[in-house]
Amino acid sequence: MPYVQDALGMIVEVLLGLFLVAVILRFLFQLLRVDFRNPVAGAIVRVTNPPLKILRRFIPGLYGIDLASVVLILLVAALKTFLLLSIAGYQANPGGLFVYGLAEALNITCWILLIAIFGAAILSWIAPHSHHPAARLLYGISDPVLRPFRRLVPNLGGLDISPIFAILAINLAQRLVVNPLFDWSRTLV
Repeated sequence: MPYVQDALGMIVEVLLGLFLVAVILRFLFQLLRVDFRNPVAGAIVRVTNPPLKILRRFIPGLYGIDLASVVLILLVAALKTFLLLSIAGYQANPGGLFVYGLAEALNITCWILLIAIFGAAILSWIAPHSHHPAARLLYGISDPVLRPFRRLVPNLGGLDISPIFAILAINLAQRLVVNPLFDWSRTLV
């Protein structure tokens, strides 16, 4: 029986995890004003549109922030955690599920930003003027995040060290915000 539980847990983890990443990417695309005509962004929009259309009927945006996406992110993260705990034979507190879902969404967001910054930095060395859709997407995500650091950190003769400080800030956010949320959620669940 543990083999079946393990297999079910893996299926839930992969399917809902991928959908959660897609919804977070969709939210980040809107928040960071990434070009939606990009083929990769278009695929993510097509995957996330059905549930978002339903939620947008009831949940309006606020100051340019798509609250329906935020609610969907929290619902998918909480559902994933609930299903994984149920498969393992545990019961969960709804408040703990919400806090854990928030922590997981923030953690995934941090990892997406880290990967985008690393990817854009590597692409700037290998193919600095690439027009590939994935490269434009990486630059679309990383440039708004790096912009404040580029204002603070001087350019060292063509060497941009702002990604180092952005990565440091994201890692600090993970350690000071996300990890305490995970710990708090474990006490609530």
